[in-house]
Amino acid sequence: MLDVKRIVSLKGKRKLTMLTAYSYFQARMLEEAGIDMILVGDSLGNVMLGYENTLPVVMEEMKSAVAAVRRGAPNTFVIADMPFLSYQPSLELAIENAGSFLKIGANAVKLEGGQEVASIVERLVNLGVPVMGHIGLTPQYVNTIGGYKVQGRDEASVKRLVQSAKELVRSGVFSIVLELVIEELAGQITEEEPVPTIGIGSGRFCDGQVLVLHDLLGVNMEFTPKFVKRYARLRETVVSAVSDYISEVRDGRFPAENNVFKKEEK
Repeated sequence: MLDVKRIVSLKGKRKLTMLTAYSYFQARMLEEAGIDMILVGDSLGNVMLGYENTLPVVMEEMKSAVAAVRRGAPNTFVIADMPFLSYQPSLELAIENAGSFLKIGANAVKLEGGQEVASIVERLVNLGVPVMGHIGLTPQYVNTIGGYKVQGRDEASVKRLVQSAKELVRSGVFSIVLELVIEELAGQITEEEPVPTIGIGSGRFCDGQVLVLHDLLGVNMEFTPKFVKRYARLRETVVSAVSDYISEVRDGRFPAENNVFKKEEK
């Protein structure tokens, strides 16, 4: 298993890989494949619970997913997403919730935001809680940033992102997710800061990449942004398999003779 120091040491040496997972078998498969890090993202609200966005996700939902992922991937570095309003209201609440994630097996937590959360990050790190930062498009701020838009296309946005990255590093993050940041700016931040950057929709120059598992596997076919590459089309496979099952049950072909138990069997 990687640890925080090893993750930081890999900057500039090889690319880091991260995917989301929310359940036991998802985590088992990612560990078997050799993923570096698993993010138990609050994106579980979208892809597992059917919420319109990540805002309704609560700690109990996240804790259940984190515990399942840890059981499925005991030898992989696991990061727990801090859901909306689980850390913003007070430093005490942030400490309590971040600590609860570590107690059930997470190796680190992830907070959205830059300068506005730097003091929280610093306190958590000082208390022994590893923190991954997250700037650029921050879904928990969707109601204040005007929707899901690419970041870094104007001077004010560039200045804010560069300063936020510096503040997060000063506060002690071991890595920063850059979401939907223009490639040039993501490359600049990656070059200037000493911790690894993990890109999602932020181009080729980040130190690593992350995708939502359901997007990579072609389960969520309604979501088709430019930055996603589908490595499988599992939705089609599952729908086809279930359709075959329905037909065989209705036609009496399943269960077949080799699927049943008989009295004379030992």
